[in-house]
Amino acid sequence: MLPNPRQFLLDLYTAAVSAVSAEKSLPSFLPQPPKQGRTLVIGAGKGAAAMAKTVEQHWPGDLSGLVVTRYGHGADCKKIEVVEASHPVPDEAGRQAAARMLAMVKGLTKDDLVLCLISGGGSALLALPAEGITLEQKQAINKALLKSGANIFEMNCVRKHLSAIKGGRLALACAPARVVTLMISDIPGDDPGIIASGPTLPDATTCADALAVLRKYKIEIPSSVQAHLDSGIGETPKPGDARLVANEHHVIATAQQALQAAAAAAIAAGITPYILSDDMEGEARDIGLAHAAIARQIAQYDQPFKKPCVLISGGETTVTVRGTGRGGRNAEFLLSLANALNGAPGMHAIACDTDGIDGSEDNAGAIYQPDSMKRAEELGLNPKALLENNDGYGFFSALGDLVVSGPTRTNVNDFRAILIL
Repeated sequence: MLPNPRQFLLDLYTAAVSAVSAEKSLPSFLPQPPKQGRTLVIGAGKGAAAMAKTVEQHWPGDLSGLVVTRYGHGADCKKIEVVEASHPVPDEAGRQAAARMLAMVKGLTKDDLVLCLISGGGSALLALPAEGITLEQKQAINKALLKSGANIFEMNCVRKHLSAIKGGRLALACAPARVVTLMISDIPGDDPGIIASGPTLPDATTCADALAVLRKYKIEIPSSVQAHLDSGIGETPKPGDARLVANEHHVIATAQQALQAAAAAAIAAGITPYILSDDMEGEARDIGLAHAAIARQIAQYDQPFKKPCVLISGGETTVTVRGTGRGGRNAEFLLSLANALNGAPGMHAIACDTDGIDGSEDNAGAIYQPDSMKRAEELGLNPKALLENNDGYGFFSALGDLVVSGPTRTNVNDFRAILIL
């Protein structure tokens, strides 16, 4: 039925990523240019440079501005400056870019328009610590959160309350100019206030919430950070704040759109797709076990779906790092799935990050095939031990089954597909 299941899965991933590119999703959301004032473009995220380039290509008037993106994710913009910085741990380049952006929006008038381009990754890239907190302290807290298994909602709650620019503060600095924010969502549920820690949107979380997250994961913090959160000086503007109510925001691309595009590609290839969810969260290895259980039920009993079919899902899993391997949450998911399926015939799978980078590695993700475990055994690999060492990258690299796409310049988080023949 399918002469090349591997290519079929790669085609689904390509369709998913293409559907949420800036070129396809942004132009229809552009606002009208201001009648008298200037247009300033700012933004941050893995897709920010591609978004800025798309704005330049479609904007009818003059504009200028600055966006910050991850190293290697830049684009050739003519009027909007593109700065590259570190992700997922912030660096000095990101701090300087954020400081420049905050200074750039000062002194605007009510006739001016600020077009803010936000995508996943903006939290780390737009790194401007609050007064009294150093970049090194933010880096250490960020690293600890990344290893802790904290979800994106928890991580961004902390980031907002240690920042001088996130959680609506950038929008406050733009006042009285009109702010229109266009966002590519990497957040399960697509809450616009969470995407890149919502630099232009109000924030319902509090300093107390941030402290609760840090306590939950037993993350040690310096006395200056403790004092900052205890005092409430790090509080963010809340929903209903009069200074923000006139602004607009639009989520222009989502995980659901990517999954629907992949489903359409599957139908075109003659395979029935089933979208399980666009916002799955939890430990990557646990999500892998759950997907494997569903796949086995289909393979054995044609329940709840009849084979052949493909199961598609998105969202953002987490990894609690306990080992020393080269991981990535998609590789971790897929290695957990591989252990659970254990070479069962007729099952193939792909798991990739839609930004083209799985965690901090150089691959988007990987592919599992029915003979993966047999080939691993021939190479002397121990899949269970590699999973315990958080070394999904090492497993699939040894098999030659990494998916290396390079930066896609968009980001709606994880893409997973399991083909059952």
